[in-house]
Amino acid sequence: MSIADRVAEALLTEKAVFLRPEEPFTWASGIKSPIYCDNRLLISKPKARKMITLAFKELITSRGLKPDVIAGTATAGIPWAAWIAEALDLPMIYVRSGSKDHGRKNLIEGEVTPSANVLLIEDLISTGKSSLAALEVLEASQMKVLAVMSLFHYNFPQAHEIFKKRGVEAISLCFLDDMLNWAKTQNSLSSAQAEEILSWRQKTIFP
Repeated sequence: MSIADRVAEALLTEKAVFLRPEEPFTWASGIKSPIYCDNRLLISKPKARKMITLAFKELITSRGLKPDVIAGTATAGIPWAAWIAEALDLPMIYVRSGSKDHGRKNLIEGEVTPSANVLLIEDLISTGKSSLAALEVLEASQMKVLAVMSLFHYNFPQAHEIFKKRGVEAISLCFLDDMLNWAKTQNSLSSAQAEEILSWRQKTIFP
């Protein structure tokens, strides 16, 4: 079984992802979506989180990435970054969504090493905007971001365009297309429903 299939199975089995084209969810942005993703549930599932951490390690190795540091985005990327850093025996840092209003007012927590090669970890990529914000913080500290890696990626064209313009690759364990293919093989989603979700993705424009 491929990494994408293993992760898709875990996300659906643990109900971290719901596919519901007939009764769309409403995102915070107001967008009506046939899919809802809450990967935070997985941190409470020891078997799934171990499998996913090893999948991250496997993909990092197979892609020939050689990070000096693993960085997580606050807050959902932090636990995955910690587990990946432990698996690779590497330092770990995390990027705040905003600076502290006291002390040193850090945007990055952990030891910042200029010129270090960093792998940025997200749990989920939708628009790509939060990843881009974290990437810019790391680059402003003179660290080199090798890639942005996520557990799940909606594969929105707008997100790919954002990363392409910055010259940074977005790598994911599982893309929406992988999940839909897995769901179809398990007969939990029809081909017509999968096409409906893909059409939604193509038509959705973020504000």
